This record gives sequence, structure tokens and C-alpha cells, in this order.
Amino acid sequence: MTDVLRRVPLIDGPAELRGALEVVATEAGLLPRRLPQWTVAQSDASMERQATAGSGVRLVFRSAATVVELDVLTTVPMMAENEPRPDDAGVFAITYDGYDGHDADDADDSHDGSESFLGGTQRAPVGNVLLMDQKMTQVGFAPGRPATVRFDGLPAGVKDLQIWLPHWVKTELVALRADADVDPPTPTGRRVWLHHGSSISQCNEAESPLGVWPVIAARAAGVEPVNVGLSGNCYLDPFVARSIRDAEADLISLKLGINFTAKAGYVLRTLGPTVHGFLDTVREGHPDTPLLVVSPIACPALEERPGPTVWRDDVLYATGDPATVADGALTLQVVRRELRRIVTERAKQDPNIHYLDGLQLVALDEADEYLGEGLHPTPAGYRVIGERFARLVFGDGGVFAE
Repeated sequence: MTDVLRRVPLIDGPAELRGALEVVATEAGLLPRRLPQWTVAQSDASMERQATAGSGVRLVFRSAATVVELDVLTTVPMMAENEPRPDDAGVFAITYDGYDGHDADDADDSHDGSESFLGGTQRAPVGNVLLMDQKMTQVGFAPGRPATVRFDGLPAGVKDLQIWLPHWVKTELVALRADADVDPPTPTGRRVWLHHGSSISQCNEAESPLGVWPVIAARAAGVEPVNVGLSGNCYLDPFVARSIRDAEADLISLKLGINFTAKAGYVLRTLGPTVHGFLDTVREGHPDTPLLVVSPIACPALEERPGPTVWRDDVLYATGDPATVADGALTLQVVRRELRRIVTERAKQDPNIHYLDGLQLVALDEADEYLGEGLHPTPAGYRVIGERFARLVFGDGGVFAE
């Protein structure tokens, strides 16, 4: 049925890719990146896999289309010994913005600009496959082909459409088609919120791109999210700080602590100066931007015992000796105290820096309910985090409230 649809150029075309720090051309098409291309030379393969995952990235345009097709090439990791080829590359989700299928002239004056309709989800087709060993090192590559994701039955009338990419998968955009003219999206005037964190911010366990907690919070608050959550890679890397420094953002939040505590990446002596250096770099590009430092949510294994951590029967355990905390080893309790201390000190000269205790998002007595294996939230846990963050940070009295 694609012959009745109109091809829409992706390069220099009307559609916008939002939620990426850079979009690069590839042999297949366009690749949105959540870290700039120049960071590849300063990072590793693990960071690159996360930087090219689509968490929070969406293709946005305005159209009266009732049918939209997107040709994509996904890249999915799998364990090399597993058979057969995976059949799951997550999902795409489509929303339309504002008018419930009616023309803008007929819009309800009370509409607040948030997406009021979920058009549905479609399974993401598997394209390329990265073959990984038990240490998550790539040991092979199985090439795939582009495939088509189709959304039909969309409401009639001009609307701003948003196609959200799979949040844990690399997705290259190959072609876009629609059964009506496509125009640039309506300018929203919304503030851009850039968030950086770990896997708990990338949200691989969410059921769809709309279940990513920064997306949940952003949609509730009416802001444009840029999610630089990097699974397993929130280590206060200088190149990440420079990427945030150079990005456009009206609001910035940094959820720090779980990765470098779990891997025993710092001790107390080195953590403080490194956090200060990261914040100094961000402030070079955003001297007055509201900046929120968020400490870790609950993680029972690491609350009182240092890392490194190991997995046993799919449950997280910390292997460090609690006695070493007196010598500077980090637990989550120590990290929360240190982050609070750093922000409190900086706030004496920087009135726009703030602190949020991550236990306000998921408390220790809620771990069994909202953490699937003692570390990562369940889909319900991500929703709770997003809703609480929206209320605490964007709501009345919150540090990001308008």
C-alpha cells in the first residue's frame, strides 16, 4: 500500500528529530545520537551503544495524515550463544499533539499543549544484530535489512504527530511516507529539559518509549525532554559534561551515583573534586540555568555495603567490606550525603543549583514493590518515578516550576 503514500524527505525535510544532541548521516539513512559524534573517540563500545539508543528521541511533524510509514534499520544486541535470531527490537509509539483530530482553529482554548492522545504502538522490526559475549563485549555482527513500521487509522485533521523511537535500541531512519502533506511542527515555546543519568534514566525495562520516566515527567509538565540517560555509563565523564555544556537547555538535571558506586569507581576523596569539575563544566555553558542534582533511588544491596556488585541468580549483591567505608569507600548513603554537601556549598554562590534526594522517588521500603531485581525499576516503578518527579520538581513550589 506504500504506492499511495507520499515520500517525505528526511534530510532537509519538514520533520524534526527531537531529543538527540546530534543527527548524523549513515549508509542507511539518519541516526539520532544522544551524545555528539565527537565523543566516540573518547569513550568505548558500551557508551556508544547507549548513546545511539533512542530513549526520548522522537520524529515530529505536522500533517493531516491518517497513515504514516517509517522505514527503519534497528540494531539489537544479543548473546552470541543464543538462538534463534531475536524477534524483538522494542516498540515505536505515536502520539498526536493537541486537538484530538480537529484542525487547530477548532481547538479547545483550555488545551495545555500536552499530548492528549496515544495513537498506539508498533513492534520494532529487528535489523542488525550485535553478537555479545558474557562480558557484553561484541564478538560478531549479523547484518539485517531495513523494514517498515506502519501507523494507520490516525484521526483526520491537521495535527502535530510524534513518533517515539525504541528506547533501548539503535534506530536509523531510512524513509518517511504519509498519505497527506507533511509540514514542520508547530513551535511550542516549551522549555527544553535535559536530563542525564544511568540505566535508571535510560529505562530499558520500560514497556514502551512513553514508559521512560523522563518522558512521563516531561509530558506531564509540558516540557521538551532530552534524555541523556546512559545505561551503565553515568561516571561523570568529562566528555559528557562538555556535551551537556554545549547543548541547548532551559533546565538541566543530573541523576548521579549508582554506576560509580556499583563499580567502586571512586572513593570519597576523588568523588567530590570530580563532581565539582563536572558541574563547573556544565556551568561554563549554562551559568544561570536551573540545575538539579538528584542522588540515587533506593538500591538495598548498596545502601550500607560498598561495591563492586555481582549478579547471583538475577539478584544484585555488593561484595565490598562495610569496614572500608571509614577509609573512603562509597555506599549509597555516603554518596547521598556527599552530593547534598556539594550542592549546599555551591548554592552559597549559585542560587540556581538544587538537590533532590533520590529516596523521594523510590524509598528503601518501596524497593520490593518497584525494583524488579534490586536495581532497575519495573515498568510500574518507572511510572511512579516519572509522576513523583513531575510533582516534586515541576509542580507548585518545585525548582523547575514555571
